[in-house]
Amino acid sequence: MLTYCYRRQVFICRRPAVLSVLQCRFANPLQPGRNSRSLGSATDDTDHTSTFIQFCSDRHYIIRDHLHGESFLRGISGPYGPLGMELQKNILDKWWTSVVMSRAQVFGISTLHLTRTTPATKESTLKLVDSNALDHILNQKGLNWEQVRDTLKKLLVDSSPLRMNLLQGALEQYLPSLELVHKRLPFGLAETGVCYQPQGQSNVPACPAEVTQASLVWFCSPRTSSQWLDYWARQRLQWWRKFALGPSSFSCSDITDGEEGERASRGVKILYNFPWGAEPLETLSSLGDMELLKAHKGSRAKLQCKDGRKSVVPHVISVCGNIDRGVLAYLHNSLQEIKKTDSKQRLHKRKVLKLHPSLAPVKVSLDTGRGPTVELRQVCDGLLQELLDGGISTWPGYQETMPSSMEQLNTKYDEMGVLFTIAITDITLESGLVQVRNRDTTIKETMHISEVRMFLTKYISASENI
Repeated sequence: MLTYCYRRQVFICRRPAVLSVLQCRFANPLQPGRNSRSLGSATDDTDHTSTFIQFCSDRHYIIRDHLHGESFLRGISGPYGPLGMELQKNILDKWWTSVVMSRAQVFGISTLHLTRTTPATKESTLKLVDSNALDHILNQKGLNWEQVRDTLKKLLVDSSPLRMNLLQGALEQYLPSLELVHKRLPFGLAETGVCYQPQGQSNVPACPAEVTQASLVWFCSPRTSSQWLDYWARQRLQWWRKFALGPSSFSCSDITDGEEGERASRGVKILYNFPWGAEPLETLSSLGDMELLKAHKGSRAKLQCKDGRKSVVPHVISVCGNIDRGVLAYLHNSLQEIKKTDSKQRLHKRKVLKLHPSLAPVKVSLDTGRGPTVELRQVCDGLLQELLDGGISTWPGYQETMPSSMEQLNTKYDEMGVLFTIAITDITLESGLVQVRNRDTTIKETMHISEVRMFLTKYISASENI
């Protein structure tokens, strides 16, 4: 169907082309579609979800508005706030390190958003159409309906398809990569980027949504494809759990027959258990050799690689991750509400976003409390630059003009997920000592300002090995 996206001023078309409907409808992210289910069946689940999204918006992880607020819950890429963008970047960096740098013969590639050819699959295809060209056709005088229809069909045929996943690009780059690996198996091609996926029901056109994907396409011998699928499933589950506060919320499940269409002979999903149900973070599929043959028009001779002494057409294992849903999973998994009773038996609640040190968008904040002097500001400026030079993301809290107590600042930074808060006071000017507060333990430690950078570097580095 033709779908007009007013924000982009282009037409994005979905095949099969039914040209009788030309208006645009935006999908309601909370309304169940063809492949989705309701996000919450009970009022408490809905309240919890709404509160969580509001929290992510208040602390600059997402930008919430009437179109994109709840889209985030569906694993759809929306406008991230400054902290959300940094969290997504950190997840992508760690994903890339774990997949591309974890073993030899995995190489990064980059493909175009607009593909050169239509994928040889039974899936629907999204196409990009210039709205001016469409307006010209619709406004031509003297054309009957059959002529308009034929002209529109030709426009669709001549338009470039948008990529709906990163698999097709890797399959197309298979042949150029053979020389790099001397035609020996196994090897893999990895890529991260935005893809476009249709939303809504099949009879209700909707603008396609952007999804940030991370993809590994692994080419291996047919005799070892099952073992490689098991290997990557274990590796990916361990990776997701590595950065989780509650690892048990991450699990894997076999894909049932027909769940992923006719393409996969066997598959596994890495799932996160949200309040509204388990949702897939990564999908691993054993595709055999059919997709590779389709991409290269069935030319077996030029596709063959060495498996020991034998020449074989490799089997393909696809690992496809939804990074936007991964951001949502880690935010949800890391948020804790800690209850504490003081000496007067008063109950206090403290929200803490305990993101893994490697993923936390901001590692440290610098503050002076109330009334910073010129000398204290100069010390903060120097330490800020030193930490930034060391690659440690730092929040310059001392630059804020609104006066706040350290207790208020600690509450704010805990909810932002900041690992450490450093208080620079008059004592720092006298002795060089600063107070370092740990987000997770709330313990305050005194150390010399010259030791701060090394302490933080070692702490973050050590967390990688846990």
